[in-house]
Amino acid sequence: MSQASLIKIKAAAHRTRQNPPETSQQKASAVPQAETPPNLFAAREPIFPRRVSGKFRNLKWVIMAITLGIYYLVPWIRWDRGPNLPDQAVLVDLAGRRFFFFWIEIWPHEFYFIAGLLIMAGLGLFLFTSALGRVWCGYACPQTVWTDLFILVERWVEGDRNARLRLHHQKKWTFRKLRLRVTKTILWLLIGLATGGAWVFYFADAPTLMQDLVSGSAHPVAYSSLAILTATTFFFGGYAREQICIYACPWPRIQAAMMDEDTLTVAYRDWRGEPRGKLKQETDEHGDCIDCMACVNVCPMGIDIREGQQMECITCALCIDACDDVMDKIGKDRGLIDYVALSDEASERAGNPPKPTWKHIFRLRTILYTALWGGVGALLIVALFMRSPFDVTVAPVRNPTFVTLSDGTIRNTYEVRLRNKHGDARAFTLSAPESPPLILRIEGQPNTTFTVPADSTALVRVYVSAPPTTDQAQTRLSDLRFWFTDTSNDDRTHKDTVFHGKGD
Repeated sequence: MSQASLIKIKAAAHRTRQNPPETSQQKASAVPQAETPPNLFAAREPIFPRRVSGKFRNLKWVIMAITLGIYYLVPWIRWDRGPNLPDQAVLVDLAGRRFFFFWIEIWPHEFYFIAGLLIMAGLGLFLFTSALGRVWCGYACPQTVWTDLFILVERWVEGDRNARLRLHHQKKWTFRKLRLRVTKTILWLLIGLATGGAWVFYFADAPTLMQDLVSGSAHPVAYSSLAILTATTFFFGGYAREQICIYACPWPRIQAAMMDEDTLTVAYRDWRGEPRGKLKQETDEHGDCIDCMACVNVCPMGIDIREGQQMECITCALCIDACDDVMDKIGKDRGLIDYVALSDEASERAGNPPKPTWKHIFRLRTILYTALWGGVGALLIVALFMRSPFDVTVAPVRNPTFVTLSDGTIRNTYEVRLRNKHGDARAFTLSAPESPPLILRIEGQPNTTFTVPADSTALVRVYVSAPPTTDQAQTRLSDLRFWFTDTSNDDRTHKDTVFHGKGD
């Protein structure tokens, strides 16, 4: 064997000792395994926010009291509209196809008022979001208001955050735990029942419907609506809570389009708070944040605002109250967490004061939204005061378009529908400026006056005749204007149509 061959054999033996051959098990383990798909569902971790006091929490209490008071009490307010109309101040009368709001009555053909109000609501939402972020979500959204109410009941029954956490993690069902849970559930159901009950009261006379509900004689639709609203309020406010805001509501994903660098939103001044350090370790190297977790513990969404702006944040500002309270206790300036605009960050990092709040609120975008909002509102008010107290539609009967009588007279037939919006019956007189020579007659009436019952619509058939020698009889089409006069106050309105003649 040559020396070269011996060297090759020794080198192979050395490689074998350094890297022994793989066993069958090792070879099998070396085969790439199929990757496990990520779990897209995260089980909900219950959030138990701690009680906090401060100006923003007090503002939320005031808004809650006002909004809930309006919702629960408005159906019981009475408003005298006369003997023939309902006396409920706010009523959606589906049977009569009308909407009553105090002295305003909206008919189906006036749905543009409702559309205008919806446009104003949308513009108002854009306005508040561009100025103060998700301030609607944090203070006046129904989900937020009822969730706050449910948390208030939960805290009243089970105690503050630590007590509720202990009860939640307690695996054994003792009599005390059962009693607290049953009490809380009953109170939640009562709130849900009151919520559903208040809603159905908007669609019928509240005192009458209440008697029917208690006696069991109400319509099944009322009971089914009450049950559905009770169940949804109970579930959304008691158990779903922040899940509705995060997953069900589209607004968190839309809000970014409404915000810019001048929008004031709840944020953490990290240039002042970082690096964090415990109070006992306070040195010049540490910021003002002592990592007490107070801002996290009071957050109803369970987020840490110190991690930056997040989709889940509803701008309720409870973390501001909690942080300000801690800053007062340790002798630091308030505002570590505050309403902050992104455009102020560079200036504040350099030690300069932020711009005044009004400069962030009153800028081109918010002024434009305000102008649009006010313009739509002004148009609705003008339309409300300019609308006629009665409406008329005139439809020519086109089969046939005209009839030739034995003496050559051309007669057209029209169906006139007049809606009387007054609370009493009114008599209306029909006329036309071309008569004579045109002859007007109302079917079944001795003259051209007819009566329309209070707050209802009357349909009458009108015959218009043109003698054979008149221009209207000889012309194929001629303009015709009907005038309708309220005999009680001489209010007038007109409706234009056409008269069909023989033509050439």
